[in-house]
Amino acid sequence: MIYLDNAATTLRKPQGVAAAMQEALRNCANPGRGGHAAAARAEETVYRTRKLAAQYFGMEPEQICFTANATEGLNIALRTLVRPGARVVISGLEHNAVTRTLAGLGAELIAVRAPIFDTAQWLEAFSAALSPNTAACVCLHVSNVFGAVLPVEQIGMLCAERHIPFVVDASQSAGLLPVLPNAWQAAFTAMPGHKGLMGPMGTGILLCREQPVPLRYGGTGSNSMDQSMPEELPDRLEAGTANVPGLAGLGAALSWLRRQDQSALLRRERALLAHAVGQLHALGVQTWTGPGQTAVLSFRLPGLDPEEASLRYAKAGVALRAGLHCAPLAHRTGETLPDGTIRLSLSVLTEQRELEGFLHVTREILK
Repeated sequence: MIYLDNAATTLRKPQGVAAAMQEALRNCANPGRGGHAAAARAEETVYRTRKLAAQYFGMEPEQICFTANATEGLNIALRTLVRPGARVVISGLEHNAVTRTLAGLGAELIAVRAPIFDTAQWLEAFSAALSPNTAACVCLHVSNVFGAVLPVEQIGMLCAERHIPFVVDASQSAGLLPVLPNAWQAAFTAMPGHKGLMGPMGTGILLCREQPVPLRYGGTGSNSMDQSMPEELPDRLEAGTANVPGLAGLGAALSWLRRQDQSALLRRERALLAHAVGQLHALGVQTWTGPGQTAVLSFRLPGLDPEEASLRYAKAGVALRAGLHCAPLAHRTGETLPDGTIRLSLSVLTEQRELEGFLHVTREILK
């Protein structure tokens, strides 16, 4: 199979991820729930991953809270900051993890729009929308539909000047672009472990610069007589048994990432994408591209519905994604409703031969 659906999850992981998970399954018990060796190994494993994440994102270990995915992290952040009727400014590219959560909270949504790849106009649109009565601002770092990079640092500065809490969805940027919550002055930054961070599914990280409201209540392995959740992070957000094998795998992935040249990985991905775009244009394929784009590409084949086209790719052994990609707001902004697009997304481990195989299949479909 030629796998080009890495914006959904990276299928190919770095060496050591699976081995770390297997090691944890064999030797780790429940962290913080006993003084025996197996519990101690689990506690050490989880803390090692927490420390690696703290170093990677320039945070303190206690600011690293583990979640099941980015959606859980965003739920925690938004439920902490937003009350019914509150005015929340978001980008016109947000994922349903943001928009559905805010709708469920009864927020008043102000979705700012700008040309997809024009960072100056995005910044101008946010500046105009951030009024004094704004309860929170939410912005993704990179669009999961178009690969556009939004100016989160400058948006964060606007929010800080106006004393508006800022939440960043780094689902498509963590592991590829610098994620710097302190520079962004972001109250919360959420991400999954299974995409650009190259870890296993069922893992995520919420970077907390403010005190969150717990989403889950229960045992933390400490201060059991107190029936309120601990004030201290990360215990405040990590009730219940941790996903120790998953966090062991995430730790191995973070260790691998820290040994890489991040800028070189990004240049390689962008070079592969530029090659694909050039070849697709030569075939008359419509693409959505622009300055600063990461390795996420939306495209359409002439005369074919995106879902039908993706089925043809799948039959030929090419894994892509078609439709709305859980982000109908982004398709409204990009004027790609109601059918959406086909999405190609690379990872740092995608090989040139895979891209050439995709292009070969595209030519065959177009015939």
